[in-house]
Amino acid sequence: MGRSLASAAALAAITLLSALPAVRADIPTCGPNNPCPASSPCCSQYGQCGVGAYCLGGCDPLFSHQLDSCVPAPVCNADNFKIDGLSGVTDISKYLGDATKTNWVSTGKPLEYDGGVLLTMAQDTVGTLLASSHYVWYGKITAKMTTSQGKGVVTAFIMMSDARDEIDFEFIGTDIDHAQSNFYSQGVTNYNNGEHLDMSSDTVNQEHEYVIDWQPDTLTWSIDGKTMRTLNRKDTWNSTSNRFDYPQTPSRVMLSLWPAGLPSNGEGTIEWAGGLVDWSSQYMQNGYYYAHFSSIEVECYDPPSGAKKDGSKTYIYDDIAGTNDTVVISNKQVVLGSLQATGEDPDKGGKSSSASSGSTKTSSAASSSSTAAAPESVPGVSGAGARGDSGTTSSSDGSDSSSSSDSSSSSDGSDSSSSSSSSGSQSFSQGNDDSSSSSSSEAPAGLQGVGASMIAFVAAFATLLML
Repeated sequence: MGRSLASAAALAAITLLSALPAVRADIPTCGPNNPCPASSPCCSQYGQCGVGAYCLGGCDPLFSHQLDSCVPAPVCNADNFKIDGLSGVTDISKYLGDATKTNWVSTGKPLEYDGGVLLTMAQDTVGTLLASSHYVWYGKITAKMTTSQGKGVVTAFIMMSDARDEIDFEFIGTDIDHAQSNFYSQGVTNYNNGEHLDMSSDTVNQEHEYVIDWQPDTLTWSIDGKTMRTLNRKDTWNSTSNRFDYPQTPSRVMLSLWPAGLPSNGEGTIEWAGGLVDWSSQYMQNGYYYAHFSSIEVECYDPPSGAKKDGSKTYIYDDIAGTNDTVVISNKQVVLGSLQATGEDPDKGGKSSSASSGSTKTSSAASSSSTAAAPESVPGVSGAGARGDSGTTSSSDGSDSSSSSDSSSSSDGSDSSSSSSSSGSQSFSQGNDDSSSSSSSEAPAGLQGVGASMIAFVAAFATLLML
């Protein structure tokens, strides 16, 4: 892959962050030699500190206040990755860490279609992200999917660890005859990691099966049963950092659709994505671009030889090195009492910790605007527990009232009804005639979702805040 293409891909983190909703300037940031403060102890994968959802999936233990600021990560279980419409999907603002009650956590606007899930991207949004509630520490991950199409539109099926190890399948909307494969270790940019993979037929009109076979010593990308690329761990040794730059820590499965081709993004990123997004494109149906995932299957492999075991339920870290020998399989389980809680104080804001918890919802929206010190509880949303009850929070939130209510008083986060309504049996065929739009459901409003994750989130976000 040419350096210009790889460079543009490396800029995707900055692209993504520049599309995030406007954030308060006083939100603490985190990164190397800059851990989160005790008041906002959890470092998100986007380089911001907060509480609540910041402490769940994607919480980076390397840059959080303490290793136990982040909630322990549920271990791999093959039954907990299935896609069955939206029955196993919960909005990020309603998820408090009970992975037994949901398979996927959503940001943005997923829709049910044909037993699977549509990831949608309407105008003035940054798309949709689904992240698994359980983690995989080596395994075989299979996705059956069709991608979106069009300039500036990127579909992704990736693995991402809390320590920013990453394994990618990515699809550019103007190059539907190729998939792009990539990997990263702890978010470090390497322009030699990406490779194009040839498709037997296009990625839009034909469903394909994509497989990531992740083992301790080898990593294989396959398409429709054919091995397309193999990476050997032994070939990733980094003599400078004195470790293998190989994905090696427990990771979530992440499915996303996002707009890389925004006018506000860098020229290289827009070029990589095939140009600016056309919001009047023939490839938009029912008011949005979409990608369809019909199934996800996971075969959980045994932990690596010599893995530390002190239980069987969750993954935790015992050192900020963030390598596979610092991962411990434990019995520690934490469900947050509210979106004000953290791994260090999991009951904060819950019914058992406050007799006035019932008033949290009515007061949180006001406090988020009047109390500058209120920690962030959901990435991109100001105020502990605030999720736009008035319907007028961050400019690109756009969630409807059923999904924007505060979940601080919820004890399990299991309600998935807020994710979206079903799209029924509509026929979707990107770029065909307009007949399907006559029976379409209402186009999604502006989404708050984050569409993808790539590399260098901490540095990128720190740069963004300085602009």
